[in-house]
Amino acid sequence: MKPEFVEIAHGAGGTKMDELLEIVMKNITLRNIGNGIGLDEKDDGATIEIGNKRIVTSIDGHTVHPIFFPGGNLGQLAITGTINDICVMGGKPLAILSSIIIEEGFPVDKLIKIVDSIAATAEENNVAIIAGDTKVMPRGTLDEMIIVTAGIGIIESEELDIRDSNLKPGHKIIISGTVGDHGIALMAGREGISFETELVSDVTSVQDIVNAALQVGGIVAMKDPTRGGLASALNEFAEKSNVSLWLEDEKIPIDPAVNAASEMLGLEPLGVTCEGRVLFGVENEKAQDILKAIKKLPNGKNAEIIGEVRADRPGYVLSKTIVGGHRIIEKPIGEQIPRVC
Repeated sequence: MKPEFVEIAHGAGGTKMDELLEIVMKNITLRNIGNGIGLDEKDDGATIEIGNKRIVTSIDGHTVHPIFFPGGNLGQLAITGTINDICVMGGKPLAILSSIIIEEGFPVDKLIKIVDSIAATAEENNVAIIAGDTKVMPRGTLDEMIIVTAGIGIIESEELDIRDSNLKPGHKIIISGTVGDHGIALMAGREGISFETELVSDVTSVQDIVNAALQVGGIVAMKDPTRGGLASALNEFAEKSNVSLWLEDEKIPIDPAVNAASEMLGLEPLGVTCEGRVLFGVENEKAQDILKAIKKLPNGKNAEIIGEVRADRPGYVLSKTIVGGHRIIEKPIGEQIPRVC
């Protein structure tokens, strides 16, 4: 049934967003270019074939609140988020286009900090900022600032074909680090909750992790588990590949402080946004080598093989609990924490 009004959950990465996308995409007839990945795949980006090369592109709007959060800020988030979307499509990020929309009365000192962070993050990742746009909205019509970034990259290998729909029975599932860090750190900061262990966002580029994994080979699918977190990304794998994913709760890496904060706030960490993690689908015989390569990196030390792909019960994600039973990990209705990315 068509909703009467747009809700905050419609932009939050779960089943509500799927509902809105059907409305938004309904009358678009030209949905891809040639054999490239386009709207129908609903992937992290799109591809365009030019001769024997494939260009990767992605676009994202960043509305995080507050714009300065534990471990990062809006500018860093915007650049790394777009870089990561290009990476998980199998692309090498080359350039970014940025649009900054600012509320009238926003402090110029804060603007400079955000723009400096944009520049520094892009330079650290060897990605050029090649074009941009700046707009100012009247006071009260926008909450401080939003940034929209579009990324351009290239897939250098003709054989590489990374898609959410590539999973087959026998493949393994790897997560590159602890989950829920970004969303829980943001929420704890908003609520003024402090812990003995400081909660900080995992916001960072995943270029090094993706490159290390691709050098080993055997990667069939990758996702950036942002809105809707790990739960949403896993369910997209299962739905698009028409397979089931079987995990183990004890194998899923969650920082103890994130677990504690999640319990206090009544949140499910598997459904909370990550901003520096990769979910991989990999060939079984390559899984251990890929894991070893990722674990050598500072932001991959907590990587784990968390499950496998099976043919039975297609479309489901199930996880073995500590007591030996299995629970269904459902796709979230929406992001539990609004304005998290």
